[in-house]
Amino acid sequence: MTESTAVPAAGPAGARSTTVVKRQGLKARHIHFIALGSAIGTGLFYGSAGAIQAAGPSVLLVYLLGGAVVYFMLRALGEMAVHMPVTGSFAEYTRAHLGGWAGYITGWMFAFEMMIVCLADLTAIAIYMRFWFPDTQQWVWVAATLLIVGAANLASVHSFGELEFVFTIIKVTAVVGMIIGGAAILTFGLGDSAQNVGLDNLWNDGGFLPNGVEGMIAAFILVLFAFGGTEIIGVAGVEAEDPEKAIPKAVNTVPARILLFYVGAILVILALNPWRTITGEESPFVQIFDTLGVNWAAALLNVVVITAALSAINADLFGAGRVLTGLAKQNLAPRAMARTVRGIPVMTTAILLLTLVLGTILNAMLPDRVFEIVASLATFATIYVWLMILLAQVASRRHMSPVEVAELKFPVPFWPYGQYFAIAFIIFTFGIMAWLDQYHLALGVGVGFLVLMTALYYATGRPKVQGVARV
Repeated sequence: MTESTAVPAAGPAGARSTTVVKRQGLKARHIHFIALGSAIGTGLFYGSAGAIQAAGPSVLLVYLLGGAVVYFMLRALGEMAVHMPVTGSFAEYTRAHLGGWAGYITGWMFAFEMMIVCLADLTAIAIYMRFWFPDTQQWVWVAATLLIVGAANLASVHSFGELEFVFTIIKVTAVVGMIIGGAAILTFGLGDSAQNVGLDNLWNDGGFLPNGVEGMIAAFILVLFAFGGTEIIGVAGVEAEDPEKAIPKAVNTVPARILLFYVGAILVILALNPWRTITGEESPFVQIFDTLGVNWAAALLNVVVITAALSAINADLFGAGRVLTGLAKQNLAPRAMARTVRGIPVMTTAILLLTLVLGTILNAMLPDRVFEIVASLATFATIYVWLMILLAQVASRRHMSPVEVAELKFPVPFWPYGQYFAIAFIIFTFGIMAWLDQYHLALGVGVGFLVLMTALYYATGRPKVQGVARV
């Protein structure tokens, strides 16, 4: 089923434009699993090792804090998406409530985020493939992955939704199976009896905070990277058959998903392996079963984590393509990016795929450092987009009358304290990047990207062109 709906969008000065939203037949289950597909990927299956090494068992608290930030950010996005479902999602909301520059920067920063996250996932796939092909160059697997995800993203939107549904079913089943299997190992002593397992691993080696509060703070970057991409709910939701039902259902499952797939999974990992043994040489999920002597399960999980990374790349390309297409329709990106075929932003997707060829080059030149570099870069872009979403929602409330606020169909909870907590946490995370030397490069590149895109915004006359387009 395909239908077109004209939706009025308010500009910062009260001007209004009409954005056409095409319902592409994505069902509620697609929205759920597209969101999961982006969130449950490299950050959990591979990046969690770095977070564990930084914080030790206290990483569990970091996941809970990060999860709370994600929840309030998604509720802010959900409130705006249900109130005003438009193509371009949060880039359009920031434009409407914070001004043209804010919408422009947010959209391009999200596209930058998605590309960087894709590079991280591409790199992780190459690392996972060492399990079977230790002598093959990483760039070979990166190139092969690009061919697969390129074909998937040029299929119909409905077909994309079905593919993402299948991908995510596989990895969700794997995480649940790992948690159940880990609980069985802890309860019945299965596997290698020499392996030290038990909940006392949470405090036996240096205590719950073995690296102190500083170690826990240092883990914030990698943990927030793991949650990056959850905001795609707002992008995919407006293409659902019924956004008013699909978006709230997807957003409201976030707390349970975080508790199960992140806190629950990491708790099992830490109970089964002393935290110092989780080195990052391979996925912690694979390491669990490999060190316990269940080798066939390790091979199976390696397939799963590769599927997870493919799924995340798929979802990230989907989100970046839709946001850039929305920007192009507002004259905030090259007009060629506005072109769609059967509802698919073909030109934008092709441009993004060409950009990802950089991943092949980076993996050929820096095979050992590329994941760490791109993960920190992605975190800057991720939390910047989250901050703009939160600020846009706060600004939108200030533009509403008490009657309009009362009529909101999906209002944020704990207003305004939850929003202020999330905003403060994100600003604190930027401070961490300035404080820790290893994140100075990411901070510098992120700020440099902001300056470059701002210069392009004014140099290309975007404010004038956009102003004419809104009249």
